[in-house]
Amino acid sequence: MSTTASLDSFAQTLARSLAEANLAPGSAEALIPREFTPTTRLRIQFDGRDVEHGNLFRVREVKLAPFVSFEAEAGDSSGEASYMLLLIDPDAPTPDDPKFAYWRHWVLPGLKPLASAEGIVAQTKPVLTEYLAPGPKDDSKPHRYLFLLFREPHGLALTKEDVGGEEFVQRRSFDAAKFVEQHQLQLVSVNWMKGAGDGWKE
Repeated sequence: MSTTASLDSFAQTLARSLAEANLAPGSAEALIPREFTPTTRLRIQFDGRDVEHGNLFRVREVKLAPFVSFEAEAGDSSGEASYMLLLIDPDAPTPDDPKFAYWRHWVLPGLKPLASAEGIVAQTKPVLTEYLAPGPKDDSKPHRYLFLLFREPHGLALTKEDVGGEEFVQRRSFDAAKFVEQHQLQLVSVNWMKGAGDGWKE
């Protein structure tokens, strides 16, 4: 399958899954522009298992940070583009009472796809928010976890203080939309999963 065909298929599957999860582009909580179309395919893997548009992971499966990969956008022949990944939870502490949305789990700037290795990404800047594993309680309905990939403006240099503290309670109620607008981040891809406690029963 060609890269273009693969991206088109990814975009179609993504659009359907976001709509089914009430995360459709343009919705108030989605943080995804109405006109959004992905320009690269974002792959997320936990211990070799792919995140695939809303598939379910248990707490025990996500304790370690996932492997992130994506290819350069079409038109970035210079290889100068740099990207930032956000992992946020719109359902904290529970989907029925998301008073702490968005919960900030991970902010990873300075990602660059390597031209010499398909999909492999180099990290060129320090982590802004260290990875905190999703941990929904067993009595909570599954949470939705959004992986959002943004193109950074040239020369963007942020510190951890620009994002917020990393203590547990400092991660809650993160104003992701304000952060994205303030730093002129351009959304280029999305992936998402559901997360549930190890003891949660359907």
